[in-house]
Amino acid sequence: MNLPDQRAKSINAAIARRIKELRRKKGLTLQQLAEKTGFAKSYLSQIENLRREPPISTLTKIAYALGEDVLFLITGEKLDEEEERFVIVRPYERRSVIRPGGSPDYIYESITYKKRNRLMDGYILTAGFEFPPNPMLHEGEELVFMLEGKQEVVYDGKSYIVEEGDCFYFDSTKPHYSRSIGPKPAKFLVVFCSKAKGK
Repeated sequence: MNLPDQRAKSINAAIARRIKELRRKKGLTLQQLAEKTGFAKSYLSQIENLRREPPISTLTKIAYALGEDVLFLITGEKLDEEEERFVIVRPYERRSVIRPGGSPDYIYESITYKKRNRLMDGYILTAGFEFPPNPMLHEGEELVFMLEGKQEVVYDGKSYIVEEGDCFYFDSTKPHYSRSIGPKPAKFLVVFCSKAKGK
């Protein structure tokens, strides 16, 4: 196993441990967490037992249901407990996040982490030039605004070319993935809601 694979395995193991510990600390069964998140009990069990690698959007919903910040699930780092109604994240304050199971060529930078109990999560994402090994699909919807470059987006089997200034919105329960095309990596804003439906 190479170093990036070992690192991803270690990150996933830590995430699974934190989810299980938080769930037990809150006195929740897997069934109760399933009801709070809208995910199947079996899916949550697979995450906790390292049989599934959840995307960031799934971790965001789990974190919300557990009353915790998604960055804590991923990094183990606790944020300031003080609630702020208005927050600013300067460019140099963005938090780089390694997506569990994702390609190291894809760089996620959290731009919303300072706001506790938020309903939305936003990232500046830089895409690699190769499609990731597996498509993403998860509950919810996503809004993407292209900041620079050009990318090929494959959504539910159909390919689209998007570039700087384009905006697209989609149901993320369908398989989707993308790659940069052209001379430079594509950079874009991704926003999705972290609140479970019906909550």
